[in-house]
Amino acid sequence: MAQKVQKLVAKVPTLLGAAVTYSKPRLATFWHYAKVELVPPSPAEITTAVEAAKGLLRSYQTGRLGQTTVKDALRNGLVTTEVLMWFFIGECIGKGGLIGYDV
Repeated sequence: MAQKVQKLVAKVPTLLGAAVTYSKPRLATFWHYAKVELVPPSPAEITTAVEAAKGLLRSYQTGRLGQTTVKDALRNGLVTTEVLMWFFIGECIGKGGLIGYDV
């Protein structure tokens, strides 16, 4: 048993080196995209989003919603589901549990 532990301990530096070598480029890519994608929106982007929402409402009022392809409808449904799930996860984290708030 002691020999197995010694062999495992002897392999730790090699495994750590391999893990660092493997992770460095991936972490660099992650941080690159995190700096670009995780910044708050600028005022110009907010204006663009408001205009896009107005266009969506106009298209709904004119009946263009019925011309949506199945692929687009499925994609829109998945995006909506993802946003809702992140909202619910944030609520669970914020209240510290799955059931109710402390009142």
